[in-house]
Amino acid sequence: MSLVKYIKESFEELRNKVSWIPWEEAQKSTVIVALFTVLFALAVFVVDKVFQSGLEEYFKLF
Repeated sequence: MSLVKYIKESFEELRNKVSWIPWEEAQKSTVIVALFTVLFALAVFVVDKVFQSGLEEYFKLF
């Protein structure tokens, strides 16, 4: 099977055989994922800063 035939058949399958969620639902899901990504990044930042401060204070003891 040639690469070009494989790509054509893959696009055909994506176009006709895959059931896609409605556009509005995809947009809502994308917004939710983006919000949770930002919240998770902020949580990791806060935890990192707490550990950094704690380690700095710990190493000041020596």
